[in-house]
Amino acid sequence: MIPKLELHLHLEGAAPPDFIRALAKEKHADIGGIFDEAGNYKYRDFAEFLKVYEAATSVLKTPQDYYRLTREVLERCAEHGVIYAETFISPDFCGGGDVAAWRDYMAAMQAADDENPAITLRGIVTCIRHFGPEAAKPAALCAAETAGDWLVGFGMGGAENVGRPGDFAWAFDAAREAGLRLTSHAGEWCGAQEVRRTLDELPGMERIGHGVMAIEDADLVKRLADERITLEVCPGSNVALGVCSAWGKHPIARLRDAGVPVTVSTDDPPFFHTDMSREFDMLAETFGWGEEDFAALNQTALQAAFCDDTTRDALAKTLKGN
Repeated sequence: MIPKLELHLHLEGAAPPDFIRALAKEKHADIGGIFDEAGNYKYRDFAEFLKVYEAATSVLKTPQDYYRLTREVLERCAEHGVIYAETFISPDFCGGGDVAAWRDYMAAMQAADDENPAITLRGIVTCIRHFGPEAAKPAALCAAETAGDWLVGFGMGGAENVGRPGDFAWAFDAAREAGLRLTSHAGEWCGAQEVRRTLDELPGMERIGHGVMAIEDADLVKRLADERITLEVCPGSNVALGVCSAWGKHPIARLRDAGVPVTVSTDDPPFFHTDMSREFDMLAETFGWGEEDFAALNQTALQAAFCDDTTRDALAKTLKGN
């Protein structure tokens, strides 16, 4: 099995349906009819996906819940050859933006990571765009107060059509000043202009989550290539949610051919019936990519990872088979 590095994984979004069902049963929580007859998450479109996502993750309440979730997610990732993952987590859902509470949640996630030697996990705090700029400030402070070897980055998720990236400059400035590396979701739904705004209005951005709609703007594609801005591409997610109508229509190959650094991730894997093995298999089937292409993807992810050099060197040795 090819070893893999994944840079765009939402921890709550990676919760398997059976894990959520069991947790809801333990807590006597009614999370509604969010599963189909086969037991998978059920939704028709992006709006309903968000509602199902929120219902499913509403049962995650305590640090122990996050410990159990992290352990489960890491086991699933390791089964598909993932040796390193960076996961998006938000203090909004882990302690409500309180630094002391956030430390307890983060310690629980770290403990689960420490117990699984097959995979290394690192955290990226995200503020939630549709919660607004003021709500982003406590998240940034939590991130700044706990920045270190495990918590390596700061980013933003949520609805791209709410406000402008620059509205969140205070939060990103605080994170950058604390030594955290920066990424942000953009160009998944709102077009190439949102990628451009993110780069222009939030200094120090190294990666863009998704970013696939950059393909609409040749000048932007050149800028991404020239400035070595890495795109955290999630093809299976894009196809499942209708960002792209089919795998063959996905722009990842065109972006890569244009010199844009691209990586491959699963986003919210059980929601999209995917995993890293399937992502690699579909890329091989659709674009004819082989071992050299996947080795190059891994090297791009290795260089774009927000981990420290000691971790990067260890991963490089694993990729070489040492």
